[in-house]
Amino acid sequence: MRRPFLPWLLCLLLGLAAGCLRRESPVDQGVRERILHRGLAADPAEIDPHVISGLPEINVATALFEGLVAEDPADLHPVPGVAERWDASADGLTYTFHLRADARWSNGEPVTAADFVRSIRRVLSPTLGADYATMLYVLLNAEAYHKGIQADFAHVGVQALDPRTLRFTLEHPAPYFLSLLTHPAWFPVHLPTLERAGPPEQRGNPWTRPATFVGNGPFVLTDWRPGELLAAVKSPTYWDAAAVRLAAIHFHPAADVDSEERAYRAGQLHLTESLPVGKVDTYRRDAAGPLQISPFLDTYFYRLNTTRPGLGNVQVRQALALAIDRAALVEKVTRGGQQPARSFTPPGLAGYAPPASLDRDYTRARALLAAAGYPGGRGLPPLEITINSSGNHRVIAEAIQEMWRRELGVDVRVNNMEQASLLASRRTLDYQIMRADWAGDYLDPTTFLKVFTSDSSNNHTGWKNGEYDRLLYAADRTADPAARLALLQRAEALLLHEVPIIPIYHFTTVRLVHPSVRGWHHTLLDRHPYKHVWLEPVP
Repeated sequence: MRRPFLPWLLCLLLGLAAGCLRRESPVDQGVRERILHRGLAADPAEIDPHVISGLPEINVATALFEGLVAEDPADLHPVPGVAERWDASADGLTYTFHLRADARWSNGEPVTAADFVRSIRRVLSPTLGADYATMLYVLLNAEAYHKGIQADFAHVGVQALDPRTLRFTLEHPAPYFLSLLTHPAWFPVHLPTLERAGPPEQRGNPWTRPATFVGNGPFVLTDWRPGELLAAVKSPTYWDAAAVRLAAIHFHPAADVDSEERAYRAGQLHLTESLPVGKVDTYRRDAAGPLQISPFLDTYFYRLNTTRPGLGNVQVRQALALAIDRAALVEKVTRGGQQPARSFTPPGLAGYAPPASLDRDYTRARALLAAAGYPGGRGLPPLEITINSSGNHRVIAEAIQEMWRRELGVDVRVNNMEQASLLASRRTLDYQIMRADWAGDYLDPTTFLKVFTSDSSNNHTGWKNGEYDRLLYAADRTADPAARLALLQRAEALLLHEVPIIPIYHFTTVRLVHPSVRGWHHTLLDRHPYKHVWLEPVP
């Protein structure tokens, strides 16, 4: 062989060898390095636990912060978190929490009872505009302080008795109170960090960027590239760091549900948040495959802006609600075991039977629209459904768009927004109809029904009803369980009659889970404490 051919031959042999070697995927590398790659349904708008409201944001914040109470990974019952133990008074109005001596912020400083007091004061500050501020109304005088009726925060039912002892005094007994404390609205934040970055009681404070971030959870933020990646590594200062088996979590926002599924097939994700409806049957054929479908305490619905022309008329809203074939949607469109929603509250929650009054009735829908002055849709201004690009929102919106056009003669358009813009438009009522879902924060009907009280910071419909508010107020102060549930049923019946929202279906989680993921349990609230999740090589 002549010498000029030797380099060519070497190159050929090296190329063949490289082709025979499989390139390590991010998923395989993640298993080896203990890095979980999780897909998010949308790009997080913020990760400040006191201002977030969307599920993508909550899925990140629960890795970076921890409240007084944590959740058991299998069934989410309350277990000790920052508090190592607690005591409750016999009347259910006073809770005393004893904080761990080794609870630390990621900068090494101790987590104290005063941190919780200052954090609660921040959430209740009117200038912050926290969507979940009303969740804290269970505390004595919290509502009065939030509304400016009570100026002195010292009268609110939270008190630091000493650096490691915190006392809550409630406005009324709440059997679900401990579960409330697992929500990010109750998490502590490190106020000195916020104060260095900007006004702590104003939205937009940049303290949650990696260079300035301080948290108290099992993981600490190290990288945040909007639209690309949010990375967190195991925190060495976390009180239970020895139990945390993951070295890091990489959260990957999905541009849309199809790209998320492709990322899973390409070995870039261990977990997807959802799955394209057109792929469900394909994955379902493989019984031992990655598809996981499980019940989820979440209702998919449309918010209606009752301050807009046409939508301010209850008969128009009722017509729209009755002109949706929910059974066809879940059977032919979503195909993930979802249940048609004839109520807002899912059935079977803590013994509660919701008044299931919404169903398809095209004839009545057309009569209601005519009675409202819009026979056959004539004269009704064009309606716009606002969605965000993640998940399967477009295919659902287009199916409903066609139902309303065909059965009511209504002109409907679909408007797509990215997550941050959608949330901003929702907060300012800058929309007509907006896709939404509400995942329960605790296992009680009030986690759904309190969303639409007149003063709820999560209402975002312009709808207010004094009788609805009165019924929920009375239910909170009714000790007899049967009488309490009856009041809640009356409240929901009123909500479904007025229809400021249109329930569409009750969720299931439909996602892909790589077989290397361990400690990921089916839970009704679809929450999965990351400190209990780990990765194992697949045989």
